[in-house]
Parts: sequence; structure tokens; C-alpha cells
Amino acid sequence: MKKKPVILIVDDDPLSLTMLETILQQEGCYPVTASNGHEALQLLDQQPFDLVLSDMVMPVMDGRELLEQVLKRFPALPFIAITAESSISGAVEAIRQGAYDYLEKPFNPDLLKITLQQALDYQRVVQENRQIRELLKERYTFQSIATVSPAMKQTLLLAERVAAARATTVAIYGESGVGKEVLARAIHFASDAQPNRFVAVNCAAVPEHLLESELFGHVRGAFTGADRDREGKFCSAKGGTILLDEIGDMPLSLQAKLLRVLQERVYEKIGSNTCCPVECRVIVATNRNLAEMVATGRFREDLYHRINIFPLTIPPLRERRDDIPFLCERALGELRQHLGKLLPGISQRAMETMLAYPWPGNVRELRNCLERAAILTDGELIRPEHLGLAFTSPDQSVAGDGLFVSYTLKLPVGQLSLAALTDQILAITLERCGGNKSQAAKMLGIARKNFYRT
Repeated sequence: MKKKPVILIVDDDPLSLTMLETILQQEGCYPVTASNGHEALQLLDQQPFDLVLSDMVMPVMDGRELLEQVLKRFPALPFIAITAESSISGAVEAIRQGAYDYLEKPFNPDLLKITLQQALDYQRVVQENRQIRELLKERYTFQSIATVSPAMKQTLLLAERVAAARATTVAIYGESGVGKEVLARAIHFASDAQPNRFVAVNCAAVPEHLLESELFGHVRGAFTGADRDREGKFCSAKGGTILLDEIGDMPLSLQAKLLRVLQERVYEKIGSNTCCPVECRVIVATNRNLAEMVATGRFREDLYHRINIFPLTIPPLRERRDDIPFLCERALGELRQHLGKLLPGISQRAMETMLAYPWPGNVRELRNCLERAAILTDGELIRPEHLGLAFTSPDQSVAGDGLFVSYTLKLPVGQLSLAALTDQILAITLERCGGNKSQAAKMLGIARKNFYRT
């Protein structure tokens, strides 16, 4: 059953109270009445309300004082001011002070119903946005990033320290898929920035001739096709955070303009000479080695030093394998809700396979792999065949950037020879490839005919 909106009516005129109470009941609302501001505040402390409808001229505490207290103590609660026809200036002042709208006496019932519905719709949207912000804030916290890796813990510790320094530019380095945007959002939500003002721009995904307009905006007539003014992402991020992802792919010509923006904390729309202040935190991210790009002239050295004030590095997943079980459990929890199905867990063999796999796509690849496995499994443990990984041997391990396969070879001392060791390696590899000679030959980098003697 739909919950009735609870509305507080405040008026010292009993006749007005009765009339408003009747109209609101007819509209499916639950009205509660008060005869002055003090009584209204007591009721507001006792129970939640969806809206306040208050006369502005009352004894004891008038509507202006009540509005001030409501804005201070219940800032998201819509307040509709009621005023006599001769006091329009007071109603306008109430709007400036923060009231949602005003109504004139004597009431127009139709206008009252429309204004009431609009205010309740506004209240519903505000509540939904608040809930979404709370969910995002809960999701993107430093505590929500599962890790037991000392290197990753150090990165999170540094990120927590810089979160409060909103004027400091942060540079996040890491391979594709390690979670650079997740860390950027955690920094954003840990600061006092407006939670709904996180704006991410992928510098590699926007065409070069459009990227400047995307970032800074333009005025009408600035170039062919600019038929109206347009705000850029720096304006959209006002009071929050802008993430310049894949900063290493930004054109050199635009790098010079970004340097000025970061140094002077102002920018200009294309076609305008008016300076706009930068009122957001700037975080950059890249999977490239910017120092090497500086050395080869592909990235400006002055911009590199300007964005590298507080560098954070996220290690690849292959360097923090102990995190894999924790990441899997979190991903499965999300997938249980997303897919609405029973996912008992991961078999030991599958977990061994995942611990051995090199994960070139890092956490993103792990999440995608588990989603595929979760779709294929049907109320059973996830097995290696559900994962669909290219290498499925638990004997595989990774060192550095390469894939290494370990072999345990046992031969009597008297039979120890290069030919015997070769035959055993061929036999083990063939077994691991399920008897597929072509695949085994490809794995060892030899001709297929070598397996005919095994």
C-alpha cells in the first residue's frame, strides 16, 4: 500500500487550518496541524514529515522564523509559505530564504493541489537522490576495496591522506582494469566534495578536435556547428571532482592549455575571453609510463611535474594474488543480487586455476570471468571449465610479466639424460593439453611431429 504523505499545516487561523486539512485529506494526505511555530517545531522533533505548509504571519513564532529553523534542522524538507494577497513581498522573501513555493489567501483549491503535488514530487526526488548518494558513498569507500596486499594497503593509506587536501592534484597509475576510477571515486567520496559531482572524462575516447570543448565548453559561434553555448566538464564538476582518465592520450596542443588551467586554476570556454574559476578537485589517471613519454617527447615535462604532485600506484592483480579470494567473494555477492540465482561459491580447483592465471585484464577481467561463470553454473560450485580461461593448469604461476609453467620431473640417477628429460616434458605437456598434440606443440614452441615418439 502506498504510504500517505504526512504534511504539517501551521496556521493560527482555525478556519484556515480546517479548510487545508479537509483539502489534504481529499488528496490522500495525512495532515497534522499546529497553531504556531513553536508547536510546529515540537511536532517536527517528534515525527518525520514530507512537507510543511505554513502561514507567514503568526504570533509567538511567525513563518519566517519557522522557515529559518526548518532550513537549519531539516534542510531537505520542502516548505510552502502561505501569505495574504497584500503580502506578496513577504512571500518572495520566503522564496529567497529557501522556501519551495508560496500560496496566497484566499486559496485556489486547484492551485493548492498542483503546488502540493509538485512539492511532494520534489521531496521524493530529493530522497531518492540522497539514497543513491548514500549507496554510492558506501560502495566507493576505501574500506570497500578488498585487499590484503601490503602494496595496495599502502596505496589506500596514501589515498586516505590526500582525500582531505582537495586542492591537490592526484595522479593514479596502473594497468588497464586495476580499478583506477574506483580509487578516484573513493578519494572523491572521502572528501567534503558534493557527492553527485564526480565527472569522468576518457581523454582517449573523445576525438582530438572535440576534447577541448568537452573539457572547457564553448560559446555560440566559436566554431562551425557551435549553435549554442555549452558548459564543459570542468563546469559540471563544480564543487566535486573531475577525473581525466587516460591523460597520456591527451594531445600535446591541449596539454599546454591544461597546464595553465592547473597552475592558474582558471579556464576559458572556446571563443570566450572570460575566465572561469576551477572549483573542483582534479584527478588524472593513466596506464602509460609518463616519464618515458616525457623522455621521448610525447608528453610535456612541465605538465608531468604539475600532475605528479601526489602519485598513487595500483599494483596489477598478478602482484597481489592473495587478494583474488576476497575479490571473488565480493563479486559473487554482487552477482547473486544481479542475477538473482544461487551461487554457492568456487571449487578448490577453480580457485587454484584463478590463482595461477596471469590476469592481463586485472580486476576487470576477474569480474567479467566470474560473471560468465555465474551464468553458466546452475546451483553448483564454479568449476575451471566455467571460467573459460586460456590457461587452466593449476601448476602455472607468474613472475614479472611472463607466464611460467612448473614441471616436477623424477628420473632415476642411472636414467638421467637430456633425451629422457625431453620425453618427460613432452608427455606432461601433452597430458595437460588433453592429448591435443597441436596445442601442446604450440605451448612448447616446437613442431607437432615431436609428439609422435611419446
